[in-house]
Amino acid sequence: MTYDVDTLAPALYATTDDMLKEYPDLARWRPPVGITPRLSDAELVTLATMQAMPATAASSGACACTWSAPFRAACPSSSP
Repeated sequence: MTYDVDTLAPALYATTDDMLKEYPDLARWRPPVGITPRLSDAELVTLATMQAMPATAASSGACACTWSAPFRAACPSSSP
């Protein structure tokens, strides 16, 4: 098994999404009417975790952020 960002991010997302479906009381309460979130809770947890991880390849000039392309497309205002 390989341990890289391209396998960690989807695994983390799937695990978080499954856990929040199994235990909905862990997710934040949202009003029934209002602004619809652009990211799911599982996507937000995955993004926060990936941002907290050190990017060793990114500091050397290589782009280690291929995992974030779908999220940048979903929320372009968060792109650097």
